[in-house]
Amino acid sequence: MSWLDSYAHRALLEAALLGAVCGAIGLHVLLRQLGFFAMAMTHATFPGVALATMTGFDLYLGGGAAGVLGCLCVVGVSRRRDQGTGTATGIMLAAGFALGVALLSASNGFNKNLEAFMTGSLLTVSDHDLATTAGVGAVVLLVLGALHKEFVHGAFDPEGQRAAGYPVVALELLLLLLVDAVIVVTAPAVGVMLAMSLIIGPAATARLWTDRIGSALPLAAALGVAACVIGLEVSIRWDMAAGGTITLVIAALFLTALVVSPHGIRARVRRPQGPTTLSLPAGSPKSVPAYGSSMTKPEPWKCDELTED
Repeated sequence: MSWLDSYAHRALLEAALLGAVCGAIGLHVLLRQLGFFAMAMTHATFPGVALATMTGFDLYLGGGAAGVLGCLCVVGVSRRRDQGTGTATGIMLAAGFALGVALLSASNGFNKNLEAFMTGSLLTVSDHDLATTAGVGAVVLLVLGALHKEFVHGAFDPEGQRAAGYPVVALELLLLLLVDAVIVVTAPAVGVMLAMSLIIGPAATARLWTDRIGSALPLAAALGVAACVIGLEVSIRWDMAAGGTITLVIAALFLTALVVSPHGIRARVRRPQGPTTLSLPAGSPKSVPAYGSSMTKPEPWKCDELTED
């Protein structure tokens, strides 16, 4: 009997893969302040999944196709001078969810596959789910690794990146598509709504422990893996929903870091408030707004990737 024949072992491997991929992409979501976009993408995939269940197509393909259309919509609308990314994202969120509801009503309500996609079912993960997650995860991590400097540069100084001759719009669209792909493979495991916590939570926690992007990226991935594995173990031991327990573990890790980390509340009350912007070393591009409230605002990012030689 193969090690993967056990449902618990398959779920454990799926959880570890999702934790690593979500943690890695989550840091870029945090850097570019794309939290609202990621939330909207969970709604934008809804009509694609609903249509796939009605026609018998693969749920991943349906959700992914709907997400691609959503990404193109956001990039296209946000290129207009009188519109911004927030406006385009809000339209996509509302329209996507409304279309999903309309398709759902036409198909006489939820079926088993659609309900599993919406609420998550990590303990029933199949070999197909594992293969899809592994394939998508490998592509996402390879692209993030190959274009790490370009993505970070665009987060801090898009105008400077454009002046340097980089394809800014193409890089932005590529990053949005990576976020879409991660959400599509995460949703069947923890549900479309809780997928947000797995993307944002580990990255936000890592931000409190370190101010270096190069260190925050692997730390966010490690925290994602730890949260998924611990949450899965809790769900099996106490017969609870895996998506819910994973999210609670992520929340516990974040709250702990918020209090005891080097950039948490306790450290803040011991020293004067730092700068209100994220600044870079001398010779690097411009600064961007900092993450967090005035009480918990971390130190400025130290971005070695953009320091000139």
